[in-house]
Amino acid sequence: MDQVSQSNLDVMKVEELSSNKVSLETELSEILYKTMKDFVLSNPTWDQYKLINSALATFLVQNGCTDNSVSEIYLNQLFTPSKSF
Repeated sequence: MDQVSQSNLDVMKVEELSSNKVSLETELSEILYKTMKDFVLSNPTWDQYKLINSALATFLVQNGCTDNSVSEIYLNQLFTPSKSF
């Protein structure tokens, strides 16, 4: 299976896991916003939603969350190849 097909499957899996969605509004420091924007612009396989989901899943897993769905989101992003920032 080529890398594009695998990437598409990974995206579909994450979308299935996150089919129940909520809207989140928060204030970010200017430096976090700028860094997030620069990362998303320089990495076409990422968007702001994937970045926030990845960051939250990473934080939760590293702080003791044992929910299998959160762990799967964390592991998918951990082992999905992406351009280094």
